[in-house]
Amino acid sequence: MPTGEITLAVTPITIAEVLTGPLKAGEEALAKRYRAVLEAWQVVTFDCDIAESAARLRGKYALKLPDAVQVASALSINADALVTHDRDFTKVRGLRVLS
Repeated sequence: MPTGEITLAVTPITIAEVLTGPLKAGEEALAKRYRAVLEAWQVVTFDCDIAESAARLRGKYALKLPDAVQVASALSINADALVTHDRDFTKVRGLRVLS
């Protein structure tokens, strides 16, 4: 990656979490706009390798499954950091967590 370039990535879990609010409120157009923005980023596909990594992380750090998938996904793409509003990631080592 060239110096100064930032690549944003999301998981399908992130997309589901972000869309829940507008869809629950019946805001279909807003949900559609959010989805378009998120899909323009790198979407990390949930595969068997990430699933196994998530299982290991759940066991090691006692994370909830969605949180373990987020961490495993970030690690799978060698992310520089994981951005979250969730404080459950304080135990995780090997990944910078920005909250």
